[in-house]
Amino acid sequence: MVKIVLLSGSTRRDSVNTAVLETVRHILAGLSGEHEAVALSVAELPFYEAELERTDGSAAVRAAKELVAGADALFISTPAYNGEMPGALKNALDWLSRGIGGPSPLTGKVTAVASASPGARGGLDAQAGLAGVLGRCGARVVEHEPVAVGGAGALATEDGRYTDPELVARLAGLTGALLAEVAGVKVLV
Repeated sequence: MVKIVLLSGSTRRDSVNTAVLETVRHILAGLSGEHEAVALSVAELPFYEAELERTDGSAAVRAAKELVAGADALFISTPAYNGEMPGALKNALDWLSRGIGGPSPLTGKVTAVASASPGARGGLDAQAGLAGVLGRCGARVVEHEPVAVGGAGALATEDGRYTDPELVARLAGLTGALLAEVAGVKVLV
């Protein structure tokens, strides 16, 4: 069983980035083998604050850390706000970068990065900063051609996921690279 945490950088209910992750969930469901995809909402986490961390954080923070620590991989899709990841996603990574009485849940975590936006660049500008933060947190960012979904609001969806064959193929390629990296990590361990 491969467990993947899906993390959208957007807090909007009908987010194009959440649609990217629902597409990934659909791709995983169609693959052979056992895959579990679980969503983690950045909106549920309080603003990072050292005093709150010293007092054992909140139930939402503890649950998020435990979820990520118990997963084999992360798949993150982010919008670009002024060319960077949104503050809510950065806040989630700040929380996840702190361990639960040990190393960070992000340490060694295989992570795929994508982005989506109604704009033409598809949030591409945010990917480098996100990958940089993940690397500083000890995550293993999957090397793959960037998947940035431009004009995302105009693409057809069904059941909250994208159906465009070209986009699905690009996301399937990134998902495959993520699973291959997870398999390589599991062999090394």
